[in-house]
Amino acid sequence: MLSRTADHLFWMSRYTERAENTARMLDVNYQTSLLPQSDAVAQMGWQGLLSISELLPAYGQRHSRIAAREVMDFMVKDESNPSSIMSCLSAARENARAVRGTLTTEVWETHNATWLEVRRMIRDGEFERDPGEFFEWVKFRSHLSRGVTVGTMLMDESLHFMRLGTFLERADNTARLLDVKFQAVQSDFYGSASSKDQELDFYHWSAILRSVSGFEVYRKVYRDVIRPERVAELLILRADMPRSLHASMREVMHNLALVGSNPDSETQRRAGKLCAELQFGRTDEILATGLHAYLTQFLDRVNDIGMHISREFLLPL
Repeated sequence: MLSRTADHLFWMSRYTERAENTARMLDVNYQTSLLPQSDAVAQMGWQGLLSISELLPAYGQRHSRIAAREVMDFMVKDESNPSSIMSCLSAARENARAVRGTLTTEVWETHNATWLEVRRMIRDGEFERDPGEFFEWVKFRSHLSRGVTVGTMLMDESLHFMRLGTFLERADNTARLLDVKFQAVQSDFYGSASSKDQELDFYHWSAILRSVSGFEVYRKVYRDVIRPERVAELLILRADMPRSLHASMREVMHNLALVGSNPDSETQRRAGKLCAELQFGRTDEILATGLHAYLTQFLDRVNDIGMHISREFLLPL
């Protein structure tokens, strides 16, 4: 396969997944902002979201204050922000158009229809009327795109590069979402917080689990009250949780093996090492190290793997 074609397929899937995960992060912040809390705490939540997305400087150039409506507009509608939902869906559609002949008709039409519909929804003010419903729509269109891709594409290198982009982006964004939420909730991991704080924390942890479609999964796996260390275990180490870091990196490794022909590939070595650490890691060791430090290091390593994928298979960055 031409590296240019692989590059378009890889980034088409990454941008689609990024739009979904941006919607998930915004949705969890929007839902928790409706809970009883001070203005300072609410502002910290939105500031943390911009910070972990590395958008705080860009946001500061356009807005004088951090407020829920301005942050959501910036991360949904602002096409000068390359990580906004509009920008991501536009980039996904443009990458799909560039390799139109490689895609099935159903995959192309899904991306094209998503882009046309999101422009109409923004123009008609549907996002402002009900942000929660808009975020659900973005997630649904991403699910539809993945389903149509797996259900209609030939299982060759094209599909493998698309899946590689999807799961690398998912690992990155799940780590960012975890980091935002664990920093936002101030209560102690092991229950020294007051009963009122613990009651409020229940809604925060419920929100983060719902944001990754993990609330019912948590109940099924642990059959207990929601505890921060178990949320961390579920979303980092559980291989059977679809959006966990372990599950995402395992899929990255699988698809790298399918497209790679070099047994001494540095890309596969680095991805395999990270995957092995997740496979044999322990929650208590991660928390002892510091969750923020662990997730920051994880994000650096995922970015490094992405750079190696670009050098080995795609167009040079």
